[in-house]
Amino acid sequence: MKICRYQIKDSPSTRPRLGIINENGDVVDPSLAYAIELERMAYNNPFERAEHHIPSSLFKLLNLIQEPLNRLREGLGMVEFLDILDHPTSNSGVRYRYQIDEVNLLCPTDHIPVYRDFYAHEKHVKKGFEKRNEPVPKEWYEIPAYYKGNPNSFYGPGEEIIWPIYSDKLDYELELAVILSKPGKNIHESNAKEFIFGYTILNDISARDIQKKEMAIRLGPAKGKDFCSILGPVIVTSDEFDGEEPNLLMQAFINGKKWSEGHSGDSNYSFSQMIAHASHEETLLAGDVIGSGTVGTGCGLELDKWIKEGDEVELKVEGIGSLKNTVGKKRKH
Repeated sequence: MKICRYQIKDSPSTRPRLGIINENGDVVDPSLAYAIELERMAYNNPFERAEHHIPSSLFKLLNLIQEPLNRLREGLGMVEFLDILDHPTSNSGVRYRYQIDEVNLLCPTDHIPVYRDFYAHEKHVKKGFEKRNEPVPKEWYEIPAYYKGNPNSFYGPGEEIIWPIYSDKLDYELELAVILSKPGKNIHESNAKEFIFGYTILNDISARDIQKKEMAIRLGPAKGKDFCSILGPVIVTSDEFDGEEPNLLMQAFINGKKWSEGHSGDSNYSFSQMIAHASHEETLLAGDVIGSGTVGTGCGLELDKWIKEGDEVELKVEGIGSLKNTVGKKRKH
């Protein structure tokens, strides 16, 4: 199932909603389909009832519903049933289906409680330490290290990449991320996969010059990262990969030219190991985002090539899709 968050282009004042992109490439709304069926059956307050049963917010769905995937499947069943009945709208004309060009896709989750980004791909890690003329610390091979980023600075497909006023050197990062399906503490690696709701593409934008200063102090990153991270275009639910962690081809293109290529399975640590480590004596929350860290060759820092104002940055991940954004202008001091 490909989960998205959409807004109707012709109705920009409408609030964003949870949608599902079906096999035909249409965006269907499981909550609205459920509401239209309730209305057809003459229930009172059908839209309010539907919102309680299948929330139009992914964060609410994950936090209020015991089996969120089953509820979404129920909504898809309503879509199929209404299709058979040829009943495409509510009495007031509300639709449950849109063609992809009728909507804007947004960051696929509406609220992130905590954002953790790991540092799990050895090829990327080695290159970074090589540039500092340092060996990879032995501790890196002992624990899956991560930093906590700003959960309130996430953007979605098509949105402008923020260029902060304090930086002169901006970079992209090609990453895979998971969204957690339920809370947990002291999760064992053997059952950590049960906590993965789905997978998405992560572009962890970095201001390399300020990050270099922060890391020289042996603290951070903070201002080097906290201004812009990008998710999307969809979240592919874990059942699409049979509940196993997939090994996906990952590529980055700048203005249509391939800069980066790697595989998610090249990581030294699995997401199960990352989840187990992060949850040690700490409660992880439904809706948390966990990034894998940059895949090998997956950023300009490794390549000594740098994105510029107006560049189109496209990250492609097998089985998920393409995340495109354009680099914004650097504001003058």
